[in-house]
Amino acid sequence: MGRKVFVVGVGMTPFVKPSSDRDYPEMGKEAVEGALRDANLPYADVQQAVCGYVFGDSCCGQRVLYQVGMTGIPIYNVNNNCSTGSNALFLAKQLIEGGLCDIALAVGFEKMAPGPLGSGHFKDRAGPLDRHLAKMGEMAELQDLPHTPQYFGNAGLEHMRKYGTTELHLAKIAAKNHRHGTRNPRAQSKREYTVEEILNSRRIYGPLTKLECCPTSDGAGAAVLMSEDAVKARGLQDRAVEIIGMEMATDTPAVFQEKSCMKVVGSDMTALAASRIYQKTGVSPKEVDVVELHDCFASNEMITYEGLQLCGEGEAGKFIDAGDNTYGGRVVVNPSGGLIAKGHPLGATGLAQCAELVWQLRGEAGPRQVQNARIGLQHNLGLGGAVVVAIYRKGFDNKNQRDFSSSHQKGKMAAKDGKIRAKI
Repeated sequence: MGRKVFVVGVGMTPFVKPSSDRDYPEMGKEAVEGALRDANLPYADVQQAVCGYVFGDSCCGQRVLYQVGMTGIPIYNVNNNCSTGSNALFLAKQLIEGGLCDIALAVGFEKMAPGPLGSGHFKDRAGPLDRHLAKMGEMAELQDLPHTPQYFGNAGLEHMRKYGTTELHLAKIAAKNHRHGTRNPRAQSKREYTVEEILNSRRIYGPLTKLECCPTSDGAGAAVLMSEDAVKARGLQDRAVEIIGMEMATDTPAVFQEKSCMKVVGSDMTALAASRIYQKTGVSPKEVDVVELHDCFASNEMITYEGLQLCGEGEAGKFIDAGDNTYGGRVVVNPSGGLIAKGHPLGATGLAQCAELVWQLRGEAGPRQVQNARIGLQHNLGLGGAVVVAIYRKGFDNKNQRDFSSSHQKGKMAAKDGKIRAKI
């Protein structure tokens, strides 16, 4: 299993519309210094660092970190599309888990161009998503539009055909996330929208309207990770949140062998990573209190409920209608506002999800605090493909994990019973 790994410091910038006002070195530095300050740690104590970004040249990570300190440590640069930030976190965790270091830094940042994502920068070589695009073309007529909303719009249409969900369910998801975003001072969008306003906003593709799509964004996030010994040596037990499990998965053969737009956008790899992490940690999806998942489009949040086993297959519509995805329901999904309201600077998103869950489990989330949050779940997806699913747990001394899980589950069931009684 390796050594225990804890997050002891997090930081992030506000996520904002792409602009020329701030460059990535400035944003990255702000996030890193925030995480170090949160951990009460000098940069000189960091032993290795992993940096994530999608749009940038080689060694952008060094460009960011050299401003904070030049200590000669290993600095790695990673890019796995929209899952890049959590890939940086995953690698930093493995460095500590495997005993290669005791203190690691993960940072993700992005400076994006305004408007929708393009289809690639290089026109003289195969694109990493060319096979995915061709597969989607077998199932739906490709239009002269950005590819990303076509991927997720077609996946949403497939879910609707199979399970009877509707555009109203997508609008309810988006309305929830915009409402949550009003409580987040770092969110790009802080306006609440009605379901009707979302349904009537500009149609982007298929069932997706503008307010159901995440915006392009500039921003950065960072996290300081430590081994158990390092946490004890620095007296940071009260600040530490344990990552009790983290799984990364990539596409299965079914993506190209079967005719499923949902599989093309990663439903298989999400389900694979989720099943692995529940099995390895012993945590049940019913024990999860708060979730930050990859709602690049409302349709992906709907599909992901089922992949993460927050509800049964085909039950996402019922889950949404019951309000089980927000405050007062079974689990609070995207209290930060998610990508739809908070924004989506690709390389920073996974670290921002980490930061939100750490704040929630520490009880530091302010007006968006999930009451009695003990278990957090993170899901970060990148087309092409990669997905990372992580489970975080409040508290430092977890020797009696079985007893904790049992008592926590009883508390969840009591809360659910109270909700049912209140409805009656």
